[in-house]
Amino acid sequence: MGTDAVTSHVDVLIIGAGISGLSAAWHLQKHCPDKSYAILEQRAQIGGTWDLFRYPGIRSDSDMYTLGYRFKPWTHEKAIASGDAILNYLNETADENDIRQYINFNREVLTMHWSSEEARWHVSAYNSETGTTENYTCSFVSVCAGYYNYKAGYTPEFEGQAEFQGYIIHPQHWPEGLDYSGKRVVVIGSGATAVTLIPSMADKAEHITMLQRSPSYVVSRPAEDKIAQAMMKVLPASWVYTLIRWRNVLLQMYMFRSARKNPQKARDFVLDLLKEELPAGYDIDRHFTPSYDPWDQRLCLVPDSDLFQAISNGSASVVTDHIDRFTSEGIRLKSGEMLPADIIVTATGLDLHNFGGARVFVDGREINSGDVMTYKGMMYSDVPNMSATFGYTNASWTLKADLTSEYMCRILNHMYKADVKICTPRLTDPTITPEPVVDFSSGYFKRAEHKMPKQGSTKPWRLNQNYALDILEMRFGKVDDGVLEFSNSLQAGERTSAIAAE
Repeated sequence: MGTDAVTSHVDVLIIGAGISGLSAAWHLQKHCPDKSYAILEQRAQIGGTWDLFRYPGIRSDSDMYTLGYRFKPWTHEKAIASGDAILNYLNETADENDIRQYINFNREVLTMHWSSEEARWHVSAYNSETGTTENYTCSFVSVCAGYYNYKAGYTPEFEGQAEFQGYIIHPQHWPEGLDYSGKRVVVIGSGATAVTLIPSMADKAEHITMLQRSPSYVVSRPAEDKIAQAMMKVLPASWVYTLIRWRNVLLQMYMFRSARKNPQKARDFVLDLLKEELPAGYDIDRHFTPSYDPWDQRLCLVPDSDLFQAISNGSASVVTDHIDRFTSEGIRLKSGEMLPADIIVTATGLDLHNFGGARVFVDGREINSGDVMTYKGMMYSDVPNMSATFGYTNASWTLKADLTSEYMCRILNHMYKADVKICTPRLTDPTITPEPVVDFSSGYFKRAEHKMPKQGSTKPWRLNQNYALDILEMRFGKVDDGVLEFSNSLQAGERTSAIAAE
C-alpha cells in the first residue's frame, strides 16, 4: 500500500455521504458558509445504506415525511418508499445543493489522530482507486458513517452449512441478477429485512418461509398517505410536508410513550390488529406474539399488509423454531422438522461498529468507543472537535441527523465568535453513572453493547429519544452550557469562553 504525501486541509471533514453526511454538508453550507469542508466516502456512490442494500423490496421502515430532510420536502406519492426512490431523493439533494463536488469517493478512513498542540485532526484514508493512503487534516470531524460495518453483516455459524447444496445469501450482499423464480426460499430472521423480503419474493418463489427463533411485533400501515396527497392538491408542498411531518412525529411520540406507560394495552392493541389481518385460526400466539413488550425492540412495519397477504394466500409461511443444522437439502430444526430450500437468506442482523470502522487517537491515546459517554447523542466525552450522527431508535433516523448537523454548526459558530479552537465534552460530575446507549433488547445491539458508547444517568449525557425535547435543547438551548469545554489548549485544561450567549 503506497502513501500519498500530499496533505489536504479543510475546516470540517465529513465521514460518509449517506443521509447523515449530506445533511451535515447542507447545514454547513447554510449556517457556516465561511467554513471549508470535504466528504470522504468509502464507496463509489452516495447514499450509504440506500446504495449498499440491493435485496428485493428494499424500502424505508419509516415514513418519508420524517425520514426525509427538514429542508427538502418529500413529494412522492408513497410515504413508505422504495430504496430506489430514496436513493433518487438523496441524489437530488446532492445535486440541487452542489454537494457532489466536495465528495471524495472510494476513500476508506483508516485512522483519525487528534493533536492538541496543533488543534487539528490528522486523518488517513485508503484510496481504493489508486491503492494509496491519503492524508487529510481538519479542525473538526463530523462522523456520518452510520453504525454498522458495510463490508459484512452478522451471520452466525450454522452446523453443516458447508453441506448445503444451494445458495446462502446475506441481504447486505445480494447477488446481482439472482433468479429465485420457482425456488424454495428460507429467510432466517424476523426483523425489518425479513418482513420486507418475504412478500417481495413470494410472487416468484415456489414458496418462501420466514424461519424465526422468536417473533417480532409487526404492524401494517398504508404505503400512501391519502391525507397528504389530498393536501398536496390545494397547498404548497412545503406546507404539507411540515404539517404531515409534525403529525407523524407527534403520533409516533404518543404511541411510544403510551406503549412504555402501559405495555400490556399496547400489546393487546397490536395483536388485535393482527387478528384482522391473518386467516381465522392462525396461530398468532406462536408466530406473532413476542416475549418482550412493544418498543423493547423496534416495531416492524409492513406497507399495505403485504406480508399478511402473502401468508394468507399461501405463498409464504412462518415457522417458529430453532435450527439444529443445515443439510444438503435445507435446514433441520430442533423439532425434527425439515425445511427444504434452494436458497437460504440469513437476515440475521448487522455487525455494529463506531467511527466508521476507523481507529481514533487523542494525543496518542487510542479511544475505545465502549469507554466514552455520549454528549447529547452526538459528541463523546474527552474527544475534542468531533461530532457523530446516531439517529433515533424509536423514530426516523433523519430527524436526529438534521438536529445533530444544526448543533454542530452552532458549536462551530460559537467557537468562531469566542475565538477558540477546541471544544471538548467534559464529564466532571461523579454522580453520573453509565448506562447502555440503546435501551433495546434487539440481538444486534446486545451483541455490540461492549463496544457502543454509553449514555449517562442524567442530561446532557442521557438521550431524550424525543424529537420535540431535542429541538428545544439543540436548536434553542445554550451552547456554552458548562459541560462543553471551550479552549485553545487542552494541555492547560483551562476553559475559555469569550461570550456567554450567541
